[in-house]
Amino acid sequence: MDITYKVENRKFNYRVCAMMIHEGKILAMQDDRSPYYYLPGGRVAMGERAEDAVIREVREELGVMPKILRPLWLNQAFFQEDVDKLHYHELCIYFLMDISETDLLSRGDSFLSHEGKRTHHFEWLPFEQLENAYFYPLFLKKEIFRLPDTFTLRTEIE
Repeated sequence: MDITYKVENRKFNYRVCAMMIHEGKILAMQDDRSPYYYLPGGRVAMGERAEDAVIREVREELGVMPKILRPLWLNQAFFQEDVDKLHYHELCIYFLMDISETDLLSRGDSFLSHEGKRTHHFEWLPFEQLENAYFYPLFLKKEIFRLPDTFTLRTEIE
């Protein structure tokens, strides 16, 4: 059971997101119902550790098993979702992931992945494009530039 609930036109979510970075780009996704880019991840289930949830979500969405380098941010957001028009209160933990032992970089700058009946479109977005991209979460458009270079270097294939 996911930790989410709806009250009238408001919804609470407890989520995790995976930050996969390579050469000044971040792996973002879209699906067939969302016109905007967002990070891979999803809701945490009751009794599930956030670390286990982010690994599970990446495995489900991308079919790979990355390693967690470290948590980066705990963000609390209040927003109206563009698709369902609900008012959200969301807590999300963002994890920096090591993708060096996966095949993600060999899939190209843009690729598709299928999860059940849903198709996900993934794209390596350059940091510089985030400011003008239809991308959520908004805070990441600025915070991505404050990450130390060592965070992005550790995700490179050696």
